[in-house]
Amino acid sequence: MTHSAHHIATLAICFPDSLSAQLNTLMSREPQVILGNYNWLSYEDVFIRAFNFGNGLQMLGQKPKTTIAIFCETRAEWMIVAQACFMYNFQLVTLYATLGGPAIVHGLNETEVTNIITSKELLQTKLKDIVSLVPRLRHIITVDGKPPTWSEFPKGVIVHTMAAVQALGAKAGVEDKPHSKPMPLDIAVIMYTSGSTGLPKGVMISHSNIIAGIIGMAERIPELGEKDIYIGYLPLAHVLELSAELICLSHGCCIGYSSPQTLADQSSKIKKGSKGDTSMLKPTLMAAVPEIMDRIYKNIMNKVNEMSSFQRNLFILAYNYKMEQISKGYSTPLCDSFVFRKVRSLLGGNIRLLLCGGAPLSATTQRFMNICFCCPVGQGYGLTESAGAGTITEVWDYNTGRVGAPIVCCEIKLKNWEEGGYFNTDKPHPRGEVLIGGQNVTMGYYKNEAKTKADFFEDENGQRWLCTGDIGEFDPDGCLKIIDRKKDLVKLQAGEYVALGKVEAALKNLSLIDNICAYANSYHSYVIGFVVPNQKELTELAQKKGLKGTWEELCNSREMENEVLKVLSEAATSASLEKFEIPVKIRLSPEPWTPETGLVTDAFKLKRKELKTHYQADIERMYGRK
Repeated sequence: MTHSAHHIATLAICFPDSLSAQLNTLMSREPQVILGNYNWLSYEDVFIRAFNFGNGLQMLGQKPKTTIAIFCETRAEWMIVAQACFMYNFQLVTLYATLGGPAIVHGLNETEVTNIITSKELLQTKLKDIVSLVPRLRHIITVDGKPPTWSEFPKGVIVHTMAAVQALGAKAGVEDKPHSKPMPLDIAVIMYTSGSTGLPKGVMISHSNIIAGIIGMAERIPELGEKDIYIGYLPLAHVLELSAELICLSHGCCIGYSSPQTLADQSSKIKKGSKGDTSMLKPTLMAAVPEIMDRIYKNIMNKVNEMSSFQRNLFILAYNYKMEQISKGYSTPLCDSFVFRKVRSLLGGNIRLLLCGGAPLSATTQRFMNICFCCPVGQGYGLTESAGAGTITEVWDYNTGRVGAPIVCCEIKLKNWEEGGYFNTDKPHPRGEVLIGGQNVTMGYYKNEAKTKADFFEDENGQRWLCTGDIGEFDPDGCLKIIDRKKDLVKLQAGEYVALGKVEAALKNLSLIDNICAYANSYHSYVIGFVVPNQKELTELAQKKGLKGTWEELCNSREMENEVLKVLSEAATSASLEKFEIPVKIRLSPEPWTPETGLVTDAFKLKRKELKTHYQADIERMYGRK
């Protein structure tokens, strides 16, 4: 794939100029920026840069089938580095840019890397403090020019710029050291997943795993080709974004780089009145995690609520009319042109397919995005351990709450889970733990034989299978629904089972709630919750109830907790939760949960263990006062 990429006659990768790519990465020192146009590189340019960079790494002593780490934000250089490693058969170790120090040290030492590729920003903020804890490290390569200080690194560590390594490779010529091409079963990537528990695990993904995965996923995207523009802004160290970009490159699409803070005109780093990246790039394809889609949904709904009653009624009328027409298989060109055009323009106006993965997307948000952005919203299901591949919905399938049918590279079966009461003989629909089998199923966990044996197995035909720990249900048409998670199931004192994910999904879409984590254990008879409230909505509720105080005071107020609890209980009842599933007590958190806080993963999945530790005192308070 990497070798043929440069033959495709189109433009490949781009990044914003003027205040340029540096400002488009996550710069905490620059509060708001005005970004210019996008600069483009052709596939030929990218091929030459990757080829020279790989050759330069060889000159620095990097050998085929040895590890090299990338610890960098999503940007064009990340993909150029990856392509170089694929070409020269270097094993690319990927680490999320938001991982904490101990997790980074663990990943770098476990994989025994001597070379690491990073950005000036991350070198200064994260790596500088831990370099001395990674004794094998010899070369640090910065993708965006020289870092300001050189003297602070331990003896024996040399800092290079990416441009200097490329120049070294170009000068050396290929004759000096012919490069070794990868075999299908060679490791391409060791991807560290932050996981919801403990230290991150390195998943070994082979070249054939990647190829199988991207072929399977690409088949569900109709007419994918050179006219498409994809906007890349999710972490490339996450399998969802890496797969999506490799699919685009294998079909000659253009990729424009962005970040969550500069995505749209309203994004936090974009100066008021200037344009965000989607407005400049006008992408046709975009991947998103539910966290981002939920945020878009809430922002638009808040704007709708601020409209005059005539405008609001018009919007609701158009929305309901379109929902009815979609369910009958019709389109609504007039509504799209007059009512939804403005909403559509928030993401540039040209999106033809939104693909969601990483966590379950609520039916309300999915339907809303379908209607207002006038394009299909696909849901996919896959894990790092399955090279991101598993199932993807068909573009014409407007049902909600499903993740689609298995894609061509794999098979899926359901295994009985007696403890949870799920059986593949259940009527009307078979249910059980989802097992994924096929060429996309990865080689297991790096240096962790026990965990590999627990999660993977080979059948009598030599096919590899992954036990996902997710509970699925098959509809009669062969589409999968994820209905539960083995680890999320808690047995209460009285013997009832509570699926924490189900409770959270039922309450997460309330405008009053930005995030929620349900908690329960077998020593008590009721569920409790930690809630990150929406600042605007909570402040309005406080005013309505005559409660005064700072943001922290409101969140720490028992009266406020009770008011929010009333709203939650009403929503839980209308979402048909059982009485024992409804949180009885809650703790309001004044601080949002971000990957930097260590309370959620990079895909914004809850880290239950860390949340439990963080709120231990509150758990004791909520369970202590019966």
